Amino acid sequence: MTELWEMAASDLAELVRGEEVSCREVIEAHLRRIEAVNPRVNAVTVTLAEDALETADAADAALRRGVPPGPLCGVPMTVKENIDVAGSATTLGIVPLRDAVAAEDAPHIAELRAAGAIPLGRTNMPEFGMRWHTDNALRGATRNPWSAGHTAGGSSGGDAVAVAAGMAPLGMGNDGAGSLRWPAQCCGVAALKPSLGRVAQAGAGGARRPTPFAFQLLGVHGPIARHVRDLRLAFRHMCGQPGGDPWYAPVPLEGPRMAAPIRVSVVARPGGAPVHPDVAGAVRAAAGILSDVGYLVEESEAPALERAAEIYTQIMSRFGRVHDEQPPVHELASEAFVRFWAVYEPIWTEAAGAPTFDPMMERATIARHWAEWMRRTPLILAPICTRPAFAVGADLDPAWLADWPASMRMSVAANLLGLPAVAVPIAERGGPPQAVQIIGPRFREDLCLAAAAAVEAAIPPLTPVDPR
Repeated sequence: MTELWEMAASDLAELVRGEEVSCREVIEAHLRRIEAVNPRVNAVTVTLAEDALETADAADAALRRGVPPGPLCGVPMTVKENIDVAGSATTLGIVPLRDAVAAEDAPHIAELRAAGAIPLGRTNMPEFGMRWHTDNALRGATRNPWSAGHTAGGSSGGDAVAVAAGMAPLGMGNDGAGSLRWPAQCCGVAALKPSLGRVAQAGAGGARRPTPFAFQLLGVHGPIARHVRDLRLAFRHMCGQPGGDPWYAPVPLEGPRMAAPIRVSVVARPGGAPVHPDVAGAVRAAAGILSDVGYLVEESEAPALERAAEIYTQIMSRFGRVHDEQPPVHELASEAFVRFWAVYEPIWTEAAGAPTFDPMMERATIARHWAEWMRRTPLILAPICTRPAFAVGADLDPAWLADWPASMRMSVAANLLGLPAVAVPIAERGGPPQAVQIIGPRFREDLCLAAAAAVEAAIPPLTPVDPR
């Protein structure tokens, strides 16, 4: 018999609507799963058990009174520690913010609650969200449930692990440089990076402080799940509140129907970068599946990709920090993060390339090139990272880290241009699984999700997985 913690969010919601199971039973099952496996992976940092059970009881009482349930009624979700959840600390993974309790939910968390979802726990992240491995001085390291010796990714690594290990069917993270998609690749789960302007941003700590320009432009909130259909379900209930965000755009969730066959550009070697055989194999497998189900698949090169990554880096470097208000990193972060940043900063600086007079002007030029490319082939299939999950500690080695910016070019290009992308897992290959990303035109998450669902349907389920 399938356990409740093994089930998809959409299936749990259906059981609750049919009164085949209570919201309390769903929450209790996931709390037991957290108790059983979280000590081995350290993904859930704070369990919101009391509030979650009270919310579940209130939902069950409303159901007994005949109140129609919300579309996510009773579905547990975890929330990354840089997203506001009322009554819980928004720590950003750093010790000085351990008591920074949010007064109210971030706009999309409030909307998900209104749809019936129940926050069950907070999840781990690297300090400031600025590392591709989840570890910090406040909570410690999160371990990959497939292999404790490999990274779970970052910065939404806690949510990816919680979802992969069955502690919740949904996780809420964000993505400013592949931070949803890279942990999805490492942990064998699905993730959606929405278009810029889809999901309202909010300041940290409940104060609604404006975020730095780079994060307004490059970062977005999005869901992690074990099933593409659950990404679609959650996404539909994350986009309705503007939250005072000037980038917010109330665009319909379904775009115009496209005539078949829809073309897919396969970018097998982004910018000519070396691609690990396991990653290349995953891209080939996904391309074959899409071709088999009726997409017109062809190999292509992404226009101006290297320059897109350079402009991304320049914007993040120049406009991603609050220099006048933020103490030096070594006063806030762990020794490991300080060591990582000392190694990575010169690599990051070199990755910025030739300085531009106006990065937004160059961004607009690159966006026009991509728009012209995607008019003919609206979908792009590509690696998330050209490397698989790395061994823990590898990102502290200057020689290993030197080529990291090139390995992430396709992911950061999607951030630069505000494009939606879905990460979909492919298969286990004797260790942590692989995944690919499907990128679409802005506000065409529907196209990305449909293609990802086609890939997923041809692959045996990988998760939930017991920690190894």
